[in-house]
Amino acid sequence: MSYCSAIENMSDDRKTLHKAYHDNLYGFPIHDDNELFCRLILEINQAGLSWETILKKEKGFRKAYHNFNIRKIASYTAADRERLLNDAGIIRNRLKVNAAIENAKTVLLLQQEFGSFENWLEHHHPKSKEEWARLFKKTFKFTGGEIVNEFLMSIGYLQGAHAPDCKIHRKILKSKPMWLKS
Repeated sequence: MSYCSAIENMSDDRKTLHKAYHDNLYGFPIHDDNELFCRLILEINQAGLSWETILKKEKGFRKAYHNFNIRKIASYTAADRERLLNDAGIIRNRLKVNAAIENAKTVLLLQQEFGSFENWLEHHHPKSKEEWARLFKKTFKFTGGEIVNEFLMSIGYLQGAHAPDCKIHRKILKSKPMWLKS
């Protein structure tokens, strides 16, 4: 069952939360490195949990992680790690917190080499799901195949975010650059 049709079977309060994400964010290209990093960190934190949990905690994540400012996160200290591990507004998992900080440092290096995180992604596009998973596993912390798949679908790099007959799918296709439509 696609995310599109799953939403239709949800209760009204759940439907509102998921529909806002589905209709406005899921599968749309992101051109801001901090927002790309945000999506990666949210996907990492979703591992083992429901996406609904992450959607409910997104504001907490934004506050705790300085609105996903990559430079700030890369400079976090041991005190920042402890602050995050004690913040009930986010997922308090040491591996996931450490991954966010280490991955911010990695993105800074990618920005130096490629100009931006987005340019790094473009440089490697297109790849198969398996090739992307290998690349991410080699480059980032805490990025297994499912995390990579969901991250790339959520930003429009891999197909599958929406059913072909979904009206949002058609809207996304109109918003994508030609090189990303493959």
